[in-house]
Amino acid sequence: MRIILRGAFLIIWIKKGVFYLVYVFLAQGFEEIEAISVIDILRRADVTVQTVSISNSKEVEAAHGITILADITLDEVDIELADMIFLPGGMPGSRNLAKSDRLLEIIKQAYDSEKYVTAICAAPTVLAKAGILKGKKAICYPGFEAELTDAVIHDDLVVRDGKILTSKGPGTAMLFAYALVDILKGNLESDALQEAMIFKWCIS
Repeated sequence: MRIILRGAFLIIWIKKGVFYLVYVFLAQGFEEIEAISVIDILRRADVTVQTVSISNSKEVEAAHGITILADITLDEVDIELADMIFLPGGMPGSRNLAKSDRLLEIIKQAYDSEKYVTAICAAPTVLAKAGILKGKKAICYPGFEAELTDAVIHDDLVVRDGKILTSKGPGTAMLFAYALVDILKGNLESDALQEAMIFKWCIS
């Protein structure tokens, strides 16, 4: 067992496949539905989620004027502890994510360490800029495909290639979130949440 103090958070970390940590990276102008849907559904599945502001301020204003107070800032991220990272899209959020050299380094570290690397909407273009999509199946918001450098475009709502997962946009955010739960906690947990949240009836 390891006990790690991160700011106001005390994380008791047991690497036994029981507890999971997901970092969600937020930049000014992120898409609210994509970020909050994933955060909410993962937390309902008892996955530890830490939101990360890529700026020096924990306050991050989203694309439609909603301000989120992030848990930590970029310099507090310890990628060794994480099981998964997630990048919500939106504009100009995705462009701002791509401008962060430190975030690009973290994405490469996560990929090289065989963590799950996930992104939605325009944010898969950030994964491409980090250089991890070469020869990988991926999808993004329509119109950004040319920026998925060296990726193999698959026109599905959610696309998985190994430990890289990508999705199309706001309308697929909940479907994407359940796919992440399925990976971390299993299909029984994901199915139970979908039923409890009346999601199954929406797609039947």
